[in-house]
Amino acid sequence: MSWSAKQYTTFEQERTRPVRDLVAAIADIPGREVGLAVDLGCGPGNSTEVLAQRFAGATVTGLDNSEDMLDAARKRMPGTAFELADIALWTAHRPVDVILANASLQWLPDHARLYPRLVGQLAPGGALAVQTPDNLEEPAHRLARELAASGPWAGRIGDVRHPARHSADFYYALLHAHCTSVDVWRTTYFHPLAGGHQAVVEWFKGSALRPFVAPLDEAQKADFYAAYLQAISQAYPLLDDGTVLLPFPRLFIVARR
Repeated sequence: MSWSAKQYTTFEQERTRPVRDLVAAIADIPGREVGLAVDLGCGPGNSTEVLAQRFAGATVTGLDNSEDMLDAARKRMPGTAFELADIALWTAHRPVDVILANASLQWLPDHARLYPRLVGQLAPGGALAVQTPDNLEEPAHRLARELAASGPWAGRIGDVRHPARHSADFYYALLHAHCTSVDVWRTTYFHPLAGGHQAVVEWFKGSALRPFVAPLDEAQKADFYAAYLQAISQAYPLLDDGTVLLPFPRLFIVARR
């Protein structure tokens, strides 16, 4: 299941706003500067750039499992280290002051083990900052699951599911035992997409639809996208100027060790 930096960055401004809000909520470490910061699932580097701007004196590293994303990140920030890595298995070489995970951990299972393991790699006073889409029950996701289960491709993708996501109280209870403070909040962004319903499809082509279309051949992909567009057109109102206002809820966590 490959990532496309070009597809993902079609809506870069909208995708970067949540990470700006997240990074702005990371408080300074009392008594010292942030020395080492890591961006897990850095994608094309937009989140890494925000992280580096916030902690200008820190050594910042971006990690991702997509060479296409890393190529884009290196072009954006040629002086920053970007490494190919599986973030599910990543282990820090030394304690880290800030671990950022912007819209990446939702692709991984077993958060009950993953999140405490990440906190355990923080230096004292360090922060784990996570943003995950909280939209599995939004029409865009629900319709993708329904189409996958009902179309001619059902035998191949009818059982495709994104890894389970959890509620705010799950993460608070999980991290409270390991951290000195845990801040959890949820925000729904309303993104105006000037391209109408097709823009909604293009948005999710770059993220949520990837597991559904990965097993399909090109003709099946085209049919799936066409059926998805039709379903999306019924689910999201078109404004008078041709814009669709896309609601997108996201869950934020800043946990300090």
